[in-house]
Amino acid sequence: MDILPDDLTKYPRSRLLTSSAGRGWSMLSAELRAHPAGLVRSDTQRDVEIVIAITGADDGLVVRTGSARQEQTRSASGAIWLVPTDIGREEIMLTAPIPRALHLYLPAQQFNLLARQYGFSRSPVRSIQYLGGLRDTLIHQIGMTILSEMTTETATGRMLVETSALMLAAWLTHNYSDGSFLKAGTGKPHGLDKIRLRRVLDHIDQHLEEAITVAALADLANLSAFHFTRLFTATMGVPPFRYVSRRRLENAMFLLADGTLPLAEIAHRSLFSSQASFNRAFRRATGMTPGEYRRLLR
Repeated sequence: MDILPDDLTKYPRSRLLTSSAGRGWSMLSAELRAHPAGLVRSDTQRDVEIVIAITGADDGLVVRTGSARQEQTRSASGAIWLVPTDIGREEIMLTAPIPRALHLYLPAQQFNLLARQYGFSRSPVRSIQYLGGLRDTLIHQIGMTILSEMTTETATGRMLVETSALMLAAWLTHNYSDGSFLKAGTGKPHGLDKIRLRRVLDHIDQHLEEAITVAALADLANLSAFHFTRLFTATMGVPPFRYVSRRRLENAMFLLADGTLPLAEIAHRSLFSSQASFNRAFRRATGMTPGEYRRLLR
């Protein structure tokens, strides 16, 4: 089921360019919008919002009033604004249009997971600060990855987005919260036990030609998605979505070596949206195209 922004009327004057609606994302929602100059007013929202100016205006200003404070920042490309939950009424004045702004919405459940897994005194969701004009390489990179997935779906896109949502919640908690949720007594993840790991790895191998989500794998391990991702990464050395990508690539190499299926069919079985995207991914991983790899084995 898609997670959608709880306040769909927050930006009534903007133009929606694309969104995550219909993609089955369960831990994060996203919108790409074009904002005209002018005033925006909004009420309290339940989700933590991250806004990234993909294409901004170097000579423009964003004047925000919320959370009992006012700030003025440039609307240049790459600028980032954070909107925590329950900030009350917010007013935003744009002195120049922002042609492309990416809006990421993180539901409170992501921060609640952090609290449960790390023994925080309470959820960090209410501790995220109201900040604007940030320059954060990690947030920007994750945002661009999510934007790319909205534009062109990939075989493991849903897993990538779900993992990115957890990473964003942890990053905001670590870098942009007031720390009031903390208490002593947090431990490091150890890893998945052999029984759960075998169950998960067998499921992945048996369903390489089907959609696989972090949530489904976490259910197999009887863990929350956040806890599962931490333990799986500690055990295997890579996050779940990267492991699944690697296994699909290995399976594709086996099918190429077998030589009976056309390249387009192998791309389809590997859950790529097109043969062209399969070719690009295969070349990044191996240094050659699928066709070159098949010819090499003959």
